[in-house]
Amino acid sequence: MITLAIDTATRAAGVALLQDDNILAEYYVRFRLTHSESVLPAIEAILSVVGIDMRDVRIFALTQGPGSFTGLRVGAGIVKGLALSTEGRIVGVSTLDAKKGQVYTALYRPAENGRLEKIEPDQAADPAVFFGRISQPVIFLGDGVPVYGNLIRELLPSMAFFAPANLQWIRPSAVALLGLEKYRRGEMVDPVSFVPRYIRRSEAEIRLSGERK
Repeated sequence: MITLAIDTATRAAGVALLQDDNILAEYYVRFRLTHSESVLPAIEAILSVVGIDMRDVRIFALTQGPGSFTGLRVGAGIVKGLALSTEGRIVGVSTLDAKKGQVYTALYRPAENGRLEKIEPDQAADPAVFFGRISQPVIFLGDGVPVYGNLIRELLPSMAFFAPANLQWIRPSAVALLGLEKYRRGEMVDPVSFVPRYIRRSEAEIRLSGERK
């Protein structure tokens, strides 16, 4: 079974291809191009290199948010179009990325079979408030680490540990593998009604409501 994964939740764009549980190819770029400019060429390239036709893809895994509003919409639009044209199934994988003085965050702990158990839900939080609630050692990763690393070290001097650089960013191959797991559990989404998980409202919605930031 072929799985195609797409990540557009952050500044980086990623595409990966699986055959069953085996990673066939992975594409990752963090450059000036927009997601709408980079993702479709990346999909075409990765399929061409591996020699797989789009019609052979049965599962489309994508980062469903929270994250960049524009990026999530681009990813959702691409995956919806591909799934509808190939009759593939869609699975969404949670991501965490925020700006404007907040972080999208959640807490996990090790569970059985090498899996992770979520102990706090996805949320948009003030970094100092969230870090101040932590009372046990934590491994931090994600693109919030370069921004708030010094604050984390200040507030949690003996409890903060940081993942290496190669694990700080979303890997499209991880999205593919997590998506495949969700597919096997029957956790698909409807390609027509599916929308990304934003958690907070966009700037346009805030302006239309007349609220202050």
